[in-house]
Amino acid sequence: MINVGLIGAGRMGSFHGATLAHRLPGTRLAAVADPAPGAAERLADRLGSKPKTLTDIHALLTDPAIDAVVISTPARTHADLVEAAAHAGKAVYCEKPMAVTLEEADRAITAAEKAGVPLQVGFNRRYDYGFRAAHEKIAAGGIGTPQLLRSLTRDPKLVDPAPIPPWTIFLETLIHDFDTLRFLNPGAEPVEVFAVADALVRPDCKDRGLLDTAMVTIRFDNGALATAEASFQAVYGYDVRGEVFGSGGMLTMGDVRGTHLTTYGADGVSASTVRYDQDLFHDAYVAELADFTEMVRTGRASAVTGADARAALSVALAAVKSVQSGGPVRIADLEGQ
Repeated sequence: MINVGLIGAGRMGSFHGATLAHRLPGTRLAAVADPAPGAAERLADRLGSKPKTLTDIHALLTDPAIDAVVISTPARTHADLVEAAAHAGKAVYCEKPMAVTLEEADRAITAAEKAGVPLQVGFNRRYDYGFRAAHEKIAAGGIGTPQLLRSLTRDPKLVDPAPIPPWTIFLETLIHDFDTLRFLNPGAEPVEVFAVADALVRPDCKDRGLLDTAMVTIRFDNGALATAEASFQAVYGYDVRGEVFGSGGMLTMGDVRGTHLTTYGADGVSASTVRYDQDLFHDAYVAELADFTEMVRTGRASAVTGADARAALSVALAAVKSVQSGGPVRIADLEGQ
């Protein structure tokens, strides 16, 4: 039995809490910690699994009964919590992004390595059946050499822009796409980035630093060219797709439709669409925690490492710098900054 402590009882933490409590045989949700008064207790009540509830995260980390932790707190807190968990000797699963600066990422990676604890980062598309099948086919040479790649994320609605920090579109949304493009171009690394972004959904929020629409081009060291795009308001649903064109063929993956049912009637042709990430990637979210707890149980290497998180972050930071400068940015130039 793997005893897991959950840090963060918000939207994503609640889903991960339910997975740990009810969806993974051999795994026990032993504790939930959230500094907001009552948050951990409310989640525990909903789950009905009776984990220990805390407002003191340090108390969870120092609990000898906890084997591993799942970090689902706001992005700017991730790196410090990874460090603290590693120093406490706990296996670590951290939601993306693992860090928001390269210095933070290096500290987190180093802490896990020095402590000898496994570290896995929550890039869920690697666990989606279609994206994983595409990766395996590409790695096996099934479409020849990748030449053109595309990844996109379009959220269904920008509800309340007030709590969204600047550069979120790169650091928290497109970070998935940057990791996906590396995943779909096995063995290659991004070397140059050019990005444009604007506030097209909420122009009134631009002066607060909120950019809600972005397009990024990426050049890889194997010559492949990639694009990543994001919007915070796709009125038709939650839209996540990918495409890889190679010298021997093409692969597409992802679908906004909720099912493969299509209705043909007097009003035309229609299909239902997914409106929420936890619906679109339900199985992938469960699979990544299943993989994490199995890694803790068996001691094998992480499938999604801190180095993967750092590489995706490098692209995100290059995109930020590109928007600021108006020109392309070489990723190598970010080192030491």
